[in-house]
Amino acid sequence: MLAAVLSCSGSPETFEPIPTGQDGSIALETVAAGLTRPLQLTAPPGDDRLFIVEQPGRIRIVKDGALLPTPYLDIRAEVQSSGNEQGLLGFAFHPDYASNGLVYVSYTFGDGDSRVERYTVSTDLDRADPTSALTILEVEQPASNHNGGLVMFAPDGMLYVGLGDGGGGGDQFGNAQELGTWLGAILRIDVDGGDPYAVPADNPFVGQAGARPEIWAYGLRNPWRFAFDRSTETLFIADVGQSSYEEVNAAPASAGGLNYGWNVMEGTHCFGGDSCDQTGLTLPVLEYDHSQGCSVTGGFVYRGAAIPDLQGHYLYSDFCSGFLRSFRLVGGEAVEPRSWPVGDLGSVFSFGEDASGELYVLTGDGRVQRLVRAP
Repeated sequence: MLAAVLSCSGSPETFEPIPTGQDGSIALETVAAGLTRPLQLTAPPGDDRLFIVEQPGRIRIVKDGALLPTPYLDIRAEVQSSGNEQGLLGFAFHPDYASNGLVYVSYTFGDGDSRVERYTVSTDLDRADPTSALTILEVEQPASNHNGGLVMFAPDGMLYVGLGDGGGGGDQFGNAQELGTWLGAILRIDVDGGDPYAVPADNPFVGQAGARPEIWAYGLRNPWRFAFDRSTETLFIADVGQSSYEEVNAAPASAGGLNYGWNVMEGTHCFGGDSCDQTGLTLPVLEYDHSQGCSVTGGFVYRGAAIPDLQGHYLYSDFCSGFLRSFRLVGGEAVEPRSWPVGDLGSVFSFGEDASGELYVLTGDGRVQRLVRAP
């Protein structure tokens, strides 16, 4: 999640300089501070409130410009957060939240295993009912890192669940290329079609012997952040690298069954061992080496109205380097790379998107900052 292996072997590749975005076109405006490890920001459709996930196990609300003192949900008693990559890791509103009041959380519990759980809003619309928990799925984790943990509804109404390869180093448990485990994959489930869910009939591995039918994509190391472009419905997956390369993958949200290559590949490069058969692999649209950072933090494609210069750009950062970069995806290729002159952001944990498509940066100093157009 928040830290990759920092050691590099050999000399890094030489990368072309990234053009700088228009000076002064982007600024940052603090909307909340004093948070404890903010990892995600989201909002239900048509809602002006901002919901912020704190890693130890709380979901906070910014309402009318103020951080409410009482959490929307507090499950710290259930959350196992002894490691840097454990805790409350994901939160999603059901697409029909306005009518059904359902939300979904993803967190580590017990000995560090992963759980996806459903809650219902209470009569107080700023509070979820803590007694309404329903377990959707649980996943055993062999190590404390690479938990993934993001949950997000896609434009098709299905819930996507990101899971890392089980941790350790180099995919030592052999999960990422194995369809018989949920680890190292993104799952796609229908939370409206069954109790607690149904497997969509068009999932790519339904009926395949030995494969888990919930899997939508695999070959991932730690898909810490992924996102859907609300305009094109492209799925962007920022997959944290091992010792040398960070990567961003992108493909149509309708393209199921893709194998993103880990641990055969790290980025576009062969990883370890003697075999490097790239047949059937989907390689990233962007990578950078560890001379530039240590752990990619994926964001969103900007579809807001406040910053015209940023329209259609996918934003990303790095946990160690604190830069703000972007590119546009055209014809399946990353073009128009930009490095935006906003200064060093510090440890970037995550990005957020509000109901109107404006973007936010969440950092290790406990702040949430909105991207705005500079004067």
